[in-house]
Amino acid sequence: MAGFLDRAKEQAQRGITQGRQKLDEAQAQRAGGDLLKKLGAAYYAERNGGGDPRATLQALQAVEAHIAAHGDGILRG
Repeated sequence: MAGFLDRAKEQAQRGITQGRQKLDEAQAQRAGGDLLKKLGAAYYAERNGGGDPRATLQALQAVEAHIAAHGDGILRG
């Protein structure tokens, strides 16, 4: 009986770990999407005369930092 409970506990732990990984991936994807939106808004504002090029550069750097940390999955849409 103890072997069965040990296996059940291991499977439950694997499920929890996989769930956490998926949640982390979803949160990173959402954060990356938000960064891309900010970059797009900064670029649009700059191109239409009302934006600051520094804001566009900062937004681009934030996107690049996110890609370095989490991969380029946000670019695949």
